[in-house]
Amino acid sequence: MIETADAAPEYDDTAIRFLEALWGEGYLSPGGPGEVDRVVEGLSLGGRRILDVGCGAGGIALHFVESHDAGHVTGFDVEEPVIAVATKRSAERGLSARTAFVQAPPGPLPFADGSFDMVFSKDALLHVPDKHALFSEIFRVLKPGGVFAASNWMIGHDGEPSREMKAYIAAEGLSFAMRSPVHYRKAMEDAGFRDIAVTDRNHWYREVARGELARLKGPLYEPVAAAVGRDYVDKNIKTWEAMQKVLDSGEHRPTHLRGWKPDEGR
Repeated sequence: MIETADAAPEYDDTAIRFLEALWGEGYLSPGGPGEVDRVVEGLSLGGRRILDVGCGAGGIALHFVESHDAGHVTGFDVEEPVIAVATKRSAERGLSARTAFVQAPPGPLPFADGSFDMVFSKDALLHVPDKHALFSEIFRVLKPGGVFAASNWMIGHDGEPSREMKAYIAAEGLSFAMRSPVHYRKAMEDAGFRDIAVTDRNHWYREVARGELARLKGPLYEPVAAAVGRDYVDKNIKTWEAMQKVLDSGEHRPTHLRGWKPDEGR
């Protein structure tokens, strides 16, 4: 999700094609359906109304319906290109009655209080600068007793980023507003969430990213370059090399989050 409504899309058709080549159709962040399933492990999605914040190209929403029998999934994103792709693919798979994809500018979520049994997000919240406002909105649209489950890219501290982290963020060229797991937990607590769980995933992605970089330099290079151009692939190889440094140092900390909105009366 981007910070300003009038900015050019950060995830345009070229970015979608590139990221899906790495992570699979509909997935714009690492791990594919396997990592999504780990984020929601132990939760019952059957028949539930779910909001996917920062839904991207819609792969997760479709996965929740097809593999977890979710009742209805609403995907929300501030960028039009990904919403167009998600809507098209949902229709192609005959899932339009059980999915909806909503594009709106940054700001308050365009949904009524207590609309969802679950709010999910996969590596999108790092684009939102004000985490406290974000979690207040997520809490608001959840039903009492509802659950928030997410994966997100974080920084290991709330001090000045290292030179290597600054170089990595500059290489990405995206609107990152990274905060620490401690910052996220506090924002969730202040919003009213209870039974909060924070699970570090640095070790997992450190090794996955190493494999992604090897594939980009090796078997994926020619087919992806044919789709998006050599310059685009070369730029992203440099980005992955910069990212690997901060994953290896531990400053880049992919993390799972979970928390519940208390039942009324608790």
